[in-house]
Amino acid sequence: MGELLTGLGLSSDVALGITIYGIVLLAALWLAMIVWTYRDMRSRSRDTIAHIGSALLVALLLIPGLIIYLLVRPRETLSEAYERSLEEEALLQEIEEKPTCPGCGQRVQANWQACPHCFTRLKKPCLHCHQMLELSWQVCPYCTTQQRATETGSVVLSQYTRPVSVPEEAPNPPVRVRRAARNAEPLEFIEGDDF
Repeated sequence: MGELLTGLGLSSDVALGITIYGIVLLAALWLAMIVWTYRDMRSRSRDTIAHIGSALLVALLLIPGLIIYLLVRPRETLSEAYERSLEEEALLQEIEEKPTCPGCGQRVQANWQACPHCFTRLKKPCLHCHQMLELSWQVCPYCTTQQRATETGSVVLSQYTRPVSVPEEAPNPPVRVRRAARNAEPLEFIEGDDF
């Protein structure tokens, strides 16, 4: 290469300088390819042997080695694989049924009776076994007790029907509620009385 440069009319010192500059440039390019290959493989694999092997491939074969490495390297980096797995987990969590309050849309637990954010009633307890029931259910699936709503909206147990195989017992007397007389004297408050 030095003879070619001197043939163009350059002095031998300038030709030598350009030749050394070209050799240093090619050596730097060769070293840069090796370092880039090693770092790229390190970002794509945890295998130390693969890191060293790919760097040696490029060091020995130069440009053809780099082309071979680009053809056989893993498609995604470790960070891309990690991000993809996080996205898949997020999608799976969104697919799973998450109970939300119909009033405010906040997340609620499956066994809550009311929403703590907006106080919307979510479920009702069975009056017999106290398991949580959907508001629209008329029969408890746990103890098969029928439930019905009264005119005031409160839930009461339906009358129990005795199976034929169970002997009849004496019925319990009905509970009677005392009612205050309508003509009772009203309460008077006197100044100075503190509660």
